[in-house]
Amino acid sequence: MSDFKTDLLVIGAGSGGLSVAAGAVQMGADVILLEGHKMGGDCLNYGCVPSKALIASGKAAHAQAHAAAYGVSSITPQVDYAAAKDHVHDVIAQIAPHDSVERFEGLGVRVISDYGSFLSPTQVQAGAHRITARRIVIATGSSPLVPPIPGLESVPYETNETLFDLRERPEHLLVIGGGPIGLEIAQAHRRLGSKVTVIEGARALGRDDPETAGVLLDALRAEGIDIAEDALAKEVRGTAGAIEIETEDGRLFKGTHLLVAVGRKANIDRLNLDVAGIKTSRTGIKVDAALKTTNRRVYAIGDVAGGLQFTHVAGYHAGIVIRSALFGLPAKASTTHIPWVTYTAPELAQVGLTEEQARREHGIYLEVIRFPYSQNDRAIAERKTSGLIKVMVTRGRPVGVSIVGEQAGELINLWAFALANRLKMKHVANMVAPYPTLGELNKRAAGAYFSPKLFDNPKVKKVVGLVQRWLP
Repeated sequence: MSDFKTDLLVIGAGSGGLSVAAGAVQMGADVILLEGHKMGGDCLNYGCVPSKALIASGKAAHAQAHAAAYGVSSITPQVDYAAAKDHVHDVIAQIAPHDSVERFEGLGVRVISDYGSFLSPTQVQAGAHRITARRIVIATGSSPLVPPIPGLESVPYETNETLFDLRERPEHLLVIGGGPIGLEIAQAHRRLGSKVTVIEGARALGRDDPETAGVLLDALRAEGIDIAEDALAKEVRGTAGAIEIETEDGRLFKGTHLLVAVGRKANIDRLNLDVAGIKTSRTGIKVDAALKTTNRRVYAIGDVAGGLQFTHVAGYHAGIVIRSALFGLPAKASTTHIPWVTYTAPELAQVGLTEEQARREHGIYLEVIRFPYSQNDRAIAERKTSGLIKVMVTRGRPVGVSIVGEQAGELINLWAFALANRLKMKHVANMVAPYPTLGELNKRAAGAYFSPKLFDNPKVKKVVGLVQRWLP
């Protein structure tokens, strides 16, 4: 057993852990990083990166099949599913060096390729190594949640951790779970030639604004994806190539392959948290606003902290921890300015409060502004006019934005910036956007907030009349 002492021990080399390790070591801290599986974590190997690569393959196939509207002959795409998966793994391979052991050792981080388990509040064992640290960051992420559906244990199924290694295109993919992961994979496979049925126990995209989510769901159904809502799985049965799902209300769904995408669970089983005095909740490790656990020397960030489970949240958490652990400065995490995106076509994006949440919080002071894609010249030119922006405004300040449509994930960035810096609608309206761009939608939405106040206001018209009467 070899013993080490360090300023900062990071457990987990996913997005959050890597950000903490890289930032801390470059600021002069002694850092040890533990990773028992793959560098880059879920995002690089099983999540954000491979899913977006597969979505890109589906987008290319869809463009071939729907080119006639642009004066180009539509053709039936010849999809090589295995080659699409080769594309996925090539994308991963191109990004992997940025997250590699070699890169981090080059920065000065000691990387130990093993899992960590607490021996005491300040000591962790990783294989044959015993590490004592002044501060510890748990960044072990999350894994697919597999629900206890009767029969599931005896039926072959995929999760996001296995799907990207599948080489044979599913003839009919059944997806349990109508959240972002399930719907992104569903649309990609539909565009690559599979039949797809999504089975959701409640409302699909239940965390998103119902109005904007409805636009997306209508688009997915128009592409031929069967989305069954209020369909709680009661039993799964069958064998490879012949799988059946029966729901509580008696509906029966049949397919050849099954993807389970009902949510995530925090990776805490190996950590031996009890001996470190670290408490957990139903969703993960308990943390305060500063991301400290019940052991004040230990932080938890990203998915394992049980909050919003996005790569960019883990990166944001990393900045909070560096400020606190390295400089001793007060720092608190907030979720009010955190955006999220479902990368389907059309995309669905959200930051801040949905309309329902804003009405509960702000009541009569809330104004909801809508602006449609159909009034944007670039959207018309690209034939991408399905969608809208909704801005929830209180006393001139945006408190939430919901966008569904082409490049919604890009458009939401401006509103995330506005919420993070407590900007007002006038600041967005003052922006000059290049023409013709989809970005004009943001400015036009802000303009729609001011239009009735200017153009339908008798006082304004009276003032203009008086000024015009007296101007030379």
